[in-house]
Amino acid sequence: MQETTDLRQPELYNNRLISLLEFNRRVLEQAKDPSVPLLERLKFLCILSTNMDEFFEIRLAGVKQRAELGSVQTEADGRSPQEVLRATGTVAHEIVHEQYRVLNEQLIPALAEQSIHFVRRQEWSEAQRAWLRHYFETELLPILSPLGLDPAHPFPKVLNKSLNFIVSLEGKDAFGRNSGYAIVQAPRALPRVIQLPAAEIDGGGPHDFVFLSSIIHAFVNDLFPGMTVRGCYQFRVTRNGDLFVDEEEVDDLMRALEGELPQRRYGQGVRLEVAANCPDAMADFLLEEFELGRDDLYQVDGPVNLNRLMAVYDLVDRTDLKYPSFTPGLPAELGTGTDLFKAIRRRDILLHHPFQSFLPVVDLIRQAAQDPNVLAIKQTLYRTGPDSAIVDNLVRAARAGKEVTVVVELRARFDEQDNIRLANRLQEAGAHVVYGVVGYKTHGKMALIVRREGGRLCNYVHLGTGNYHSRTARLYTDYGLLTADRRLGEDVRSLFLQLTSLGRSKELHRLLQAPFTLHEGVLARIEREAEHAAAGRGGRIIAKLNALTEPRAIQALYRASQAGVAIDLIVRGMCVLRPGLPGVSENIRVRSIVGRFLEHTRVFYFENAGAPEMYAASADWMDRNFFRRVEAAFPIDDPEARERIGKDLGYYLADTRQAWLLQADGSYVRAQPEGDEAPFSAQQALLAHLAEDA
Repeated sequence: MQETTDLRQPELYNNRLISLLEFNRRVLEQAKDPSVPLLERLKFLCILSTNMDEFFEIRLAGVKQRAELGSVQTEADGRSPQEVLRATGTVAHEIVHEQYRVLNEQLIPALAEQSIHFVRRQEWSEAQRAWLRHYFETELLPILSPLGLDPAHPFPKVLNKSLNFIVSLEGKDAFGRNSGYAIVQAPRALPRVIQLPAAEIDGGGPHDFVFLSSIIHAFVNDLFPGMTVRGCYQFRVTRNGDLFVDEEEVDDLMRALEGELPQRRYGQGVRLEVAANCPDAMADFLLEEFELGRDDLYQVDGPVNLNRLMAVYDLVDRTDLKYPSFTPGLPAELGTGTDLFKAIRRRDILLHHPFQSFLPVVDLIRQAAQDPNVLAIKQTLYRTGPDSAIVDNLVRAARAGKEVTVVVELRARFDEQDNIRLANRLQEAGAHVVYGVVGYKTHGKMALIVRREGGRLCNYVHLGTGNYHSRTARLYTDYGLLTADRRLGEDVRSLFLQLTSLGRSKELHRLLQAPFTLHEGVLARIEREAEHAAAGRGGRIIAKLNALTEPRAIQALYRASQAGVAIDLIVRGMCVLRPGLPGVSENIRVRSIVGRFLEHTRVFYFENAGAPEMYAASADWMDRNFFRRVEAAFPIDDPEARERIGKDLGYYLADTRQAWLLQADGSYVRAQPEGDEAPFSAQQALLAHLAEDA
């Protein structure tokens, strides 16, 4: 193919949802990897279950809606919504089947070898059965409400992702009603995995577990006295979890969201999970009730809610079966009691989480809240977690009389309720709380502190690739920049003015901002590399992203490859671009890193003929990030910081332990060390070089 090739041809693109499912295959591979500690393998299986829930609730639900409306709009790969449903259904069924095979054939036996047992009903000893019967009678029976199905008792509303049982009955009850089906809804407040107390059960081990579903199965007869239970089968329905609020038609976004949130529990069904031994007639009955087809049915050999097994990870205190603990490091210029304003004035400070601590970010807001010279704090909050030290300090600052302005993104998916609570808390403390711009999610990670110093006002800024969330800062890889750079401070102040006020956007000095300059800025820099390469000056692009789906960015990368630019893309999840296509993307290589930490950093490097530019960002290269969100990409100007990030990228490009290489056909293969080289892990190298420098 030559440069005249139409770069919009469907065969040049992967399907984005199938690409997302391929990412979940890679997560599943972590559960299968014997070099990963055993309880971490179980954790990866639970993460996969959560990922698949989100896939059905949000991604597939949207496609299903378009298909049912008869939409003929195609994806970049040329598939219609109906074709996408069929293709993703095939792949999703394969993944789920393999997920349960790994659980039953690999993890459960391996855990048993370590004296961690999931005790099946047929394996219960008399002592265990007696304890479990007592548990059923005291903890379950008083709160269970079995619902017989007849004209006076229609099929009940079933909560999204809740555990339920369909029971087949024979005989007549006290009122002479004929038998049929009944529904038993498991109590939401009870754990799904019950740890048996070894001290109370003769012969029991310290890590014996029983599924709640097994207990209900074993004693379900007690719920239907005088009748015969012919079958009892667990099921779980996944519903459309997207919320719709017409922002232009509401006066108060918070009130509108509060009204819409309960509807998520009972949205349109998109998937039905049932026990593998559930008879076809009962499965068909459930499918009809939820208005689903056979393609939407997932019959599973085990608990229908595998994500609840995550509790076992916390209940089993076996450090030998988990990743080694580590202490996040700190940059050399920071330490206990450091005056952060003084340290930031000296030079920019780059933080790389979780290898380096998130505490300096929390401490910066804490010091700002206590410092009498600080006049104002402005911050964006997308996801913070329910108990946030950041929010605590913003509340203290507001109560101390400082001007505190917080842009809270109420529509952060599945965190809406938590964000409504924190918005109310901040307002009660006297902070100014706004919800961003109508039609755009505020996804940028920014904090601005205005401090009086020597008769003038100075700006201190934090810009990041990840959320202000202390827990995920230990699980996700992210960069954060602390700076007193005047131009960056002015840019961030302008962004907050956009978010809180009205008026045209001002031209920014250093930041690239979505939805205005980020897309065109990325395209211009890709095209500049192509011009350098065409002129014989070489060209080099490295981009580390969570997802790459935006067509014009992909086409620009294809053109750059055709011009001879060497392009390395480190894309964790969805990647619609196809590398290695003759005449189109021969100079593009794509890899995905899936390991202990969730790769979340977004970094863009452009060699620029020896005058390199590097940006870190809150945004991926997706339509939503470029055009429907408020995002910020910030330059890494400090030479040492740029060199350090360049070294980090080099680690990821050298990884032969946790890296997967994208092939031209959309499949992934594991990266392999050459010859006798030992496998190399980027995350492990970063732990060794950064974390223990504390």
